[in-house]
Amino acid sequence: MTIKSAKPVPAFEPPYVMAVFTSVRTADDSGYPETLARMQEIVAANPGFLGYESARTPGGLGITVAYFRDHDSLALWRQDLEHQAAMKQGRADWYESYSLHVGTVERSHGFDRNG
Repeated sequence: MTIKSAKPVPAFEPPYVMAVFTSVRTADDSGYPETLARMQEIVAANPGFLGYESARTPGGLGITVAYFRDHDSLALWRQDLEHQAAMKQGRADWYESYSLHVGTVERSHGFDRNG
């Protein structure tokens, strides 16, 4: 098994937009992995999509931060019909609770020891 080393999404030239999705999942996993893979395909095709980071705590709290060049790019993602269907199914089956926070990044920098 190959383990991919974790790296943060690189710093981009501000301003850009971030959407922070924090969730607690239900025990129902039916169809979730396939839908997640499809959502990753769709968002990656968005020309303004910059990347995302995601983590889940052992206690079940999940945080995904997605980065977009501008609010128009984020709106394209929000308005995608497959994404809207996935959001509806998420509320019906996969999430106990979630919150979404959207903001404009005004400052960004990074460090990479090996880069």
